[in-house]
Amino acid sequence: MKNRLTKLLALAVFTSVLAACMDYGERPVERLSADDSPGLFITNEGNFMYGTATLSYYDIGKKQVENNVFIRANGIKLGDVAQSMVVRDGLGYVVVNNSSVIFVIDLKTFKIVNMLKGLISPRYIHFVNDEKAYVTDLYAFAITVFNPKTMEIVKRIRTDIPGKTTPSTEQMVQYKNFVFTNCWSYDNKILIIDTETDTAVDYIEVGKQPTSLVIDKHDKLWTITDGGYAGSPYGQEAPGLYRVDAETRRVEKVFKFEMGDRGSEICMNEARDSIFFIRSRQETVNGKTESRDHIWKMSVGADDLPDEPFLTNTSTNHWYGLTVDPHTSEVYVADAIDYVQPGVIYRYSARGELLDKFQVGVIPGAFCFNY
Repeated sequence: MKNRLTKLLALAVFTSVLAACMDYGERPVERLSADDSPGLFITNEGNFMYGTATLSYYDIGKKQVENNVFIRANGIKLGDVAQSMVVRDGLGYVVVNNSSVIFVIDLKTFKIVNMLKGLISPRYIHFVNDEKAYVTDLYAFAITVFNPKTMEIVKRIRTDIPGKTTPSTEQMVQYKNFVFTNCWSYDNKILIIDTETDTAVDYIEVGKQPTSLVIDKHDKLWTITDGGYAGSPYGQEAPGLYRVDAETRRVEKVFKFEMGDRGSEICMNEARDSIFFIRSRQETVNGKTESRDHIWKMSVGADDLPDEPFLTNTSTNHWYGLTVDPHTSEVYVADAIDYVQPGVIYRYSARGELLDKFQVGVIPGAFCFNY
């Protein structure tokens, strides 16, 4: 649930946590087992309000994928809109946005070992330490603080700074004792949270609707904006890349795209000296103007945007998700195709050579490495 405008219908997400979006009817349970080799989880959003989210697991060494591992291991559906996942201390935390729940699963068996409820529209998790983690939220205007050891909600951090902003929150990165989070939904800010006091202390203004956030080897924050859309009450502008110094909190460089382009999914390579991102632009193919999603690669020290894509999409399919392996710099692209049929993952080498292709669930959106 990232940039598709149809998914913004609604505070209807505030319905019951599990009953409406999850089916607890009896289903056959399989005994699944992942070995110790590196793997990759793919969260498949499924169609909004249909409760068709799924979880896939890809064995990187064997090039084998297992789909629907959550329902197969637990006998219940994952829920409505699988937003993100993070791995820590042998456990996987799966954030299911519209079901307002975070499932904690065993990484080898995929079985549920715990869950966190009491959320509104959770998006991403960031672990501050072993006993404190943050959960961002699309609609709550607060960041939930919970204890991963007890799975209890400790407090809520108000994300509105009086007289300044009341943002929703998305991805998170940490610099020293400060967590930075991009405010995407009808906003243009990176919010700054003091982890010692658990309070919102400041923000950095960037372009309209920053979609994701990373930090490079030089402690520079990078965000990419989608620019809004035509007819939006928030307006529309040309999207682009923004580089911010984490220490001074000053925007150092702006790389503007063309009006009508869209940007999303900024990632870092292993050395954290190059960024990868999705940039969609209008192109004329056989006399017809079409929107094409491409993957772009750029050095963090570059003065200008690259002239040519790193990976070219020759179809009008929707390249919806992107990740880069932090150990090998291999690139994974999630193709949502038409947002209805099962999506496809493309795996490329660090040089852009196709290494593998495999089918997953409907609307693959986010990735989580398991090393």
